[in-house]
Amino acid sequence: MLEQSENTSIGRVARGSSARTAASLMDYGNIIVIIIIPLVIFWFGASMVVYAMNRHHPNPKVGHYTQWAAYRFYGVTGFFTVIATFFPGGEMGSSLIYYLIAWALAAVVIIPWSIIDLIRIHRDEWVDIPLDDGVRGS
Repeated sequence: MLEQSENTSIGRVARGSSARTAASLMDYGNIIVIIIIPLVIFWFGASMVVYAMNRHHPNPKVGHYTQWAAYRFYGVTGFFTVIATFFPGGEMGSSLIYYLIAWALAAVVIIPWSIIDLIRIHRDEWVDIPLDDGVRGS
């Protein structure tokens, strides 16, 4: 993985390539988790760490893309958590259909939107940003 910041002749610099990678982490995680459903509970916790690390990145575009990816993930999972409380119980086969429908709807919302965001991230211009002495690179 590329260094997020390094010392140069003009001082410390946050690399644009590292900022692009940081901005796309949340979207990649969202896509993987929707495809592999059992990982949702782990990504729910890990995404909070990714969000906390990237929301206040020296490059404000990283925070912007991370925040919108988080809105999508937490909004969809929160919505379906509330709706799932009203799914009928009973036999596993009859209630499983409701969860499969919820998963399909979540995939329809999250996957295309995340792919569109990833395309935007990779088309965006990512420049190196000089860091002040008070800013600490991770």
